[in-house]
Amino acid sequence: MKTLNTLTAVAAVVGTLMLGACADMNSPNNYNSAGNAYPQQNTSAYTQYGVVQSIALVRQDTPSSPIGAGTIAGAVVGGILGHQVGGGTGNTAATVLGAAGGAYAGHELEKRNQAQQANAYQLTIRLNNGSYQTITQTTTNDIRVGDSVRIDNGVAQRY
Repeated sequence: MKTLNTLTAVAAVVGTLMLGACADMNSPNNYNSAGNAYPQQNTSAYTQYGVVQSIALVRQDTPSSPIGAGTIAGAVVGGILGHQVGGGTGNTAATVLGAAGGAYAGHELEKRNQAQQANAYQLTIRLNNGSYQTITQTTTNDIRVGDSVRIDNGVAQRY
């Protein structure tokens, strides 16, 4: 009976973590559908035209997944190690705490391994109406300072 309760607790923790891996932590409109631009606060849904005033190389963190294989593996290993401690209700508590601690440690290790810096280009564009807009994207699309550009959904392209 004791083994059945422990296995049930471990299965519940692992199942909860696996269901959590299915959740999407990003808001639905957080990223541009073009795929090559970073999210912008002032993106518009219509086309704008302008002239590139400056281009700067910037470094940005790439987004990492909120939960992954490291979290799940850590939870399983932590649960197994926690199960080796104590007996009775103390054993169940140690199993659950071991799984939670392992999940946290696995997530942190995975996050550190995935935290990468990516090059991006910040374009400052003087629009035809006289205002300025700054766009950050992963490629310059062969754009140079002084080029006329069209901005579609936050992505600048030469025209």
